[in-house]
Amino acid sequence: MPRQTVTTTRPPIVALCGSTRHWDALAEANLYETAAGRIVLAPGCNMKQPHPLWEDPDRADRLKQQLDELHRRKIDLADEVLIVNPGGYIGDSTRSEIDYATSLSKPIRYTHSVDGGDGRG
Repeated sequence: MPRQTVTTTRPPIVALCGSTRHWDALAEANLYETAAGRIVLAPGCNMKQPHPLWEDPDRADRLKQQLDELHRRKIDLADEVLIVNPGGYIGDSTRSEIDYATSLSKPIRYTHSVDGGDGRG
């Protein structure tokens, strides 16, 4: 008997980028993107909140570098990037991630326009 193959299309993968100072906005974007049927890759640590993993400044610096590299690998895996930028805010780390995604020709969307309007579509 011939074996049947089932072809399924993988949902698009989106990497969320943005400042963890807007952690709630990142969580909200994760919710909307997931509900839209996308696989979401997002920051997993909020170093703006106290935690034993980064209470030592030297360890925090090493972890920040490790997390930045890990997030670039998430961008590598993504089909597109969503910049979570309430009020149009884009910090240095996020700007670096945008530059990296652009170098890979990844499509980039923004949750808010530079003038602070809602860019969700």
